[in-house]
Amino acid sequence: MEIGNTTTVTAFVLLGLSNNPRVQVVLFVLFLVIYLLILMENLLMLLVIRADSHLHTPMYFFLSHLSFLDAFYSSVIVPKLLENLLSKWKTISLPECFTQISLVIFSGATEACLLAVMAYDRFQAVCHPLLYVVAMDRKVCAGLVGASWVIGMGTGLVNTLLLAQQHFCGPSLIHSFVCELPPVLLLACSDSYISIASILTTMVILGIGTLALLLGSYTRIIRTALRINSAEGRSKIFSTCSSHALVVTIFYGSGVVRYMTPASGSVLEQVLTMQYSVVTPLLNPLIYSLKNQDVKAAVRRLLARKPRLT
Repeated sequence: MEIGNTTTVTAFVLLGLSNNPRVQVVLFVLFLVIYLLILMENLLMLLVIRADSHLHTPMYFFLSHLSFLDAFYSSVIVPKLLENLLSKWKTISLPECFTQISLVIFSGATEACLLAVMAYDRFQAVCHPLLYVVAMDRKVCAGLVGASWVIGMGTGLVNTLLLAQQHFCGPSLIHSFVCELPPVLLLACSDSYISIASILTTMVILGIGTLALLLGSYTRIIRTALRINSAEGRSKIFSTCSSHALVVTIFYGSGVVRYMTPASGSVLEQVLTMQYSVVTPLLNPLIYSLKNQDVKAAVRRLLARKPRLT
């Protein structure tokens, strides 16, 4: 759209992962399978946790929210990716792009808070087992989860509203398969200082803040584990910590690098985006839940139930 001598962009073009039609078909099949696996794994976790009373504990309460968020997070990104892989015109309107940016930031911020909350829960369980029931009662758990969702919503809304104040006059090519804040800011014709300052402040306060809580919790857990005389007990704690550390490293490492460095449209940036938006939701159920003996036992009990006649 042209107003006077100024051209206003009304849509962006997502360049995606490849321009080769054959490669696009292979990628479509690959990401469709991954997306279905993500939905299946996370919905299975929600079903098992809800159906089995043995899993009605703070730890699995947090895991249920994480599973729902992972399914939602991937649904924000992968369906549009699949559509573009089969579409000749890979356009996305400004409102749709801003909505996707808001939901991506919201999902990432909420997940960062939930991971920190889960680390705090394990800290209380390992370091203060006698006070655990009191420290992590229903009100505390609901408050921590509610605060995580509210912080995520606020973070996504504020950063997207600031971005919407920018003027876009071309070019309209986004070197990515998803609308994200860094590459879209590159296309702004107006001064984007406020938006850049906002996202950097978000990353410093929220990203580093939750990471500090994570590292502090796991440091205390490891110190407590080293004082345990039982080799089996130490092994169980270290196994859990190492699994969680893998998810945290993938999520935080890729997310922080992606949002705290200038966008350039490189292949590395797309790999980083893929890690925290597709790989993490796929791995979370496997690492946090499906490897867990309690969850395996709950799945067996669920499958062993006989249908009741009404």
